[in-house]
Amino acid sequence: MAAKKTVAQPATTSGSPVPAAGIAAQPDTLAVLPGEEPWTPEEVEEARSELLSEVERLKSGLASSEAAVAGLMRDGGDSTGDEADTGSKNITREYELALAANTRETLVQADHALQRLDEGTYGLCEVCGNPIGKARMQAFPRATLCLDDKQRQERR
Repeated sequence: MAAKKTVAQPATTSGSPVPAAGIAAQPDTLAVLPGEEPWTPEEVEEARSELLSEVERLKSGLASSEAAVAGLMRDGGDSTGDEADTGSKNITREYELALAANTRETLVQADHALQRLDEGTYGLCEVCGNPIGKARMQAFPRATLCLDDKQRQERR
């Protein structure tokens, strides 16, 4: 049974219930599961702060990975090593490429979470529109799916 959507009606300003980009949503407009306490301004700020810190950390990590990949690509043309050295370089290069791709995807998710926070849709499942749950959002601020839809996604 899906949880019912519990969202306080946002105050309308200039005819639009959704804040303009860059304007933080009011905490009482963010979705919670039945029985959960509404978001407090401090909790919203903590989520935003955590996401902003993660974005900065990911950007730094991505720059390091890209620099490592560039160095490995530059050194990859050096054919003076034996086959074991070449294989090791290839494995390292593939690892760095995968790490950069993973970091890039996580960065996109964190940016998306910040955008949803600004729009007031943070905490709503992107599939069914039901609340994800405040506790889940606090544990995993980049979540975009409720538990039911996440489980369905993982079974596919």
